[in-house]
Amino acid sequence: MRDTPTGSIPPGQRVYAVGDIHGRLDLLDDLLERIERDDATRAPLDTTLIFLGDLIDRGPDSAQVIERLRQLSAAVPAIRFLLGNHEEVFLKAMADEKGALPFFIRIGGKPTALSYGITEAEYLACDYPALLNLLRTRVPPEHLDFLSRFEDVIVIGDYAFVHAGIDPAIPLDQQSTGSLRWIREEFLGHRGTLEKIIVHGHTVTETIEQRAHRIGIDTGAYASGRLTAIGLEGDSRWFLQTE
Repeated sequence: MRDTPTGSIPPGQRVYAVGDIHGRLDLLDDLLERIERDDATRAPLDTTLIFLGDLIDRGPDSAQVIERLRQLSAAVPAIRFLLGNHEEVFLKAMADEKGALPFFIRIGGKPTALSYGITEAEYLACDYPALLNLLRTRVPPEHLDFLSRFEDVIVIGDYAFVHAGIDPAIPLDQQSTGSLRWIREEFLGHRGTLEKIIVHGHTVTETIEQRAHRIGIDTGAYASGRLTAIGLEGDSRWFLQTE
């Protein structure tokens, strides 16, 4: 039996992790302001901001969310990003991997395409090859470069930050990207302990889910209007949410 992680962040550090944004620039700006105010009320520490992935799709402003965070990351180095399954599919679609573009559209990619200035009329007139060509003229290369540099897993103290979860049967350092970005049932249904407390998004819940081995903070922002962040310092944790 593994020891249960104590849930501690190393001394001198503070971490905020943000759940799935899904194209809601309004909520992102709101939550960033809340995080900045919250951080300012606490003792000065080295603060890291982590985004758990799925910046894009479903909501109306995916291109704008990417640009906002790309610029923020250039100005504030202590920001880290995990690649969500939606970014993974978007990158594969833009690389013309077989079947990726139809799948991208099926899981909510149309609003992302429109956010890059493709009109409804242009979209409806396109077959998949034409849509790919249009996307390649509208999506800035720096956006693709930015997304391509996102991480798979981030470990800080007793916490591991991933997009979807982990396979409980496999050591953390041996996880496949498929599990990290797509897993659901095997991880969500797990009732034992894990090497780290897993902070994740990917699976929408009405409220924050806290278990002994995992904390889920995807509160369905694109539909609910609730974008959630967790704050961690020492052995304390707290949550911030848009209203």
